[in-house]
Amino acid sequence: MGKMIEITTFDHDGKFGAYLAEPSGSPRGAIVVIQEIFGVNEGIRRKADHWASLGYLGVAPDLFWRLEPGVELDPDVPEQFQQALGLMQRCDQDKCIADVEATIRAARARLPEGGRVGAVGYCLGGRLAFMTSARTDVDASVAYYGVGLEGLMGEKHAIARPLLLHIAGADHFVTPDKQALIHEGLDDHPKVTIHDYPGEDHGFAAEMGKRRSAAAAELADSRTEAFFAAHVG
Repeated sequence: MGKMIEITTFDHDGKFGAYLAEPSGSPRGAIVVIQEIFGVNEGIRRKADHWASLGYLGVAPDLFWRLEPGVELDPDVPEQFQQALGLMQRCDQDKCIADVEATIRAARARLPEGGRVGAVGYCLGGRLAFMTSARTDVDASVAYYGVGLEGLMGEKHAIARPLLLHIAGADHFVTPDKQALIHEGLDDHPKVTIHDYPGEDHGFAAEMGKRRSAAAAELADSRTEAFFAAHVG
């Protein structure tokens, strides 16, 4: 359904790949899909394809291109999971945000004038979606089980556009104490909505594989679709 395109970096010092899925008619907006630690793999491409099926441009930038361009890993394969953790530790998240911002600009350029762009991210991408909300002109953002959000509360004052958080209640990466800090920091924020999923673990909304929890994924995704329909188009 989609194809690979090239996007010029924000500083015009390089180019990186992105998976682009286009709707059949004029796009109602664009959704930037921010990868997990496993690269722009089949699951992330399916997310972009889904947004295209709903009438949006779906764009998934390769944020590990400086380390290993085009990497695609399977979270159900232990060796590849460890490789993914290593890539996450090595990536420069500030540069990732700059690449997301470049992707937002590239997506906007493909829309009719005034078209809006949303961003949705998973795991590391959920953290980057939060940072995108605070640091860019994205119109709306969604973070699924973002890691380390409790350490980003110093940026919450910069969130001026709607942000939706999906928190897995039994997330072994985001433990209850960390979840409590996120709620403490954001429950009264006028632009932030938080949904909790008791008993669900990290990765529950994956498109495929052992991590997926279908009922919770479908509920979270329905909320995300309604959120973007309201704030992107």
